Amino acid sequence: MISREPTLERLETARRMLLEPFGLDETHLLRALAEIAAHQIDDADLYFQYTRSEGWSLEEGIVKTGSFSIDQGVGVRAVSGEKTAFAYSDDISEASLLDAARTVRTISAARRGGRVKVPSRKVASSRSLYEGLDPIATLDSTEKVQLLERAEKLARAKDPRIVQVMAGLASEWDVVLVARADGTVAADVRPLVRMSLTVIAEQNGRREVGSFGGGGRFGLGYFSDEVVTEYVDAACRAALTNLESRPAPAGEMTVVLGSGWPGILLHEAIGHGLEGDFNRKGSSAFSGRIGKRVAAKGVTVLDDGTISDRRGSLNIDDEGNASQRNVLIEDGILRGYIQDSLNARLMGVAPTGNGRRESYAHVPMPRMTNTYMLGGEKSPDEIVASIKKGLYATNFGGGQVDITSGKFVFSASEAFWVENGKIQYPVKGATIVGNGPDALTRVTMIGDDMRLDSGVGTCGKEGQSVPVGVGQPTLRIDGLTVGGTGG
Repeated sequence: MISREPTLERLETARRMLLEPFGLDETHLLRALAEIAAHQIDDADLYFQYTRSEGWSLEEGIVKTGSFSIDQGVGVRAVSGEKTAFAYSDDISEASLLDAARTVRTISAARRGGRVKVPSRKVASSRSLYEGLDPIATLDSTEKVQLLERAEKLARAKDPRIVQVMAGLASEWDVVLVARADGTVAADVRPLVRMSLTVIAEQNGRREVGSFGGGGRFGLGYFSDEVVTEYVDAACRAALTNLESRPAPAGEMTVVLGSGWPGILLHEAIGHGLEGDFNRKGSSAFSGRIGKRVAAKGVTVLDDGTISDRRGSLNIDDEGNASQRNVLIEDGILRGYIQDSLNARLMGVAPTGNGRRESYAHVPMPRMTNTYMLGGEKSPDEIVASIKKGLYATNFGGGQVDITSGKFVFSASEAFWVENGKIQYPVKGATIVGNGPDALTRVTMIGDDMRLDSGVGTCGKEGQSVPVGVGQPTLRIDGLTVGGTGG
């Protein structure tokens, strides 16, 4: 059971950053919500946000960019049936708050019977998954530049074929306060850091790129010499491996996906199709299939926003609901969808802690947090050894999916050709084509090496971006189509 002390501490931080400087207190928020509730609405909320962010980039030993910004504002939303009215402002004041409240309430007719009573205040339950520290302040400017210089020096020392190195460091401190129509108030204080590294290797006029990085909800002290060395090794290995790559064979074949970041295929091809809005509207390939088999036995998929310090984790979602560990597919059977408040109400189910928005200037919608598949019993070596002829993809670049049909296309940034259970050579230009729901039924071996990604994921949906996590064990999937340039 999580104590209330961290919850109250986050509320105090939010009051100090978002209300007190503007002469507001929680009474003003409840009055604004009462203004909205003077009309016939099903739900309403206020979302205050203060974000301080900083970024550094280094290229060729030179600091190329250094940026710092502060953004703050409030979003006001009213919901009636399926309709949403939304207004936002970077002016946090009683006047702008009441003006926005009166604007959005016009989505519905006025109530009969006079003025609505101001709701009673109650504090929402929340989790304590990360410290509320400001990561920007955990290292000074000199130390941040030295961190990037150290990464560049290590990369160049790895191999004389490494001819260019680009390193970046990003930090963000986000304070949010949510007030809901029923009087519920909730707050979160969210640190977020990310380090990225891209290297270019050159040999005999051929140039290849490798990249790696990571981060999470903690301070910059996380990037120790050991962690930086891990990032450098992974980025350089990818670039140098691709220098030796051959054109990828094409056709229908067995594909083995590596653990960790390859879970991005699961996120895109499966996860989006399990979001409540698509299923309420019947536009997902998974619509109406709760309780039915949608995957091979052994396939269990979760969306879990409760993992400590992870990039996709949240103490509360952006509607004030505590994050949850949601089992979406259990042993191949579809158990549920991820929900925000609006879609949950319309579908007659409970919210799952997945109402997320990019900022105060955006409306919330059901979004993933950390989405991953549980591990099985096979060793990765055993899975690779089972391939007669096929592809072993250990890293992915971009991809896209059609939610309605479930069809996806992904490009493998690091992959190998396997024959008779032995890795033969690295390949380049492999694209994996398939159908998400169909691919789940073709999983024939599940590794015992489930691993989450290193903390780099950002998910886009309807023009909004939010940080997420992905993960999976090594998987064997039979009968996928691989597009390539080889014979």
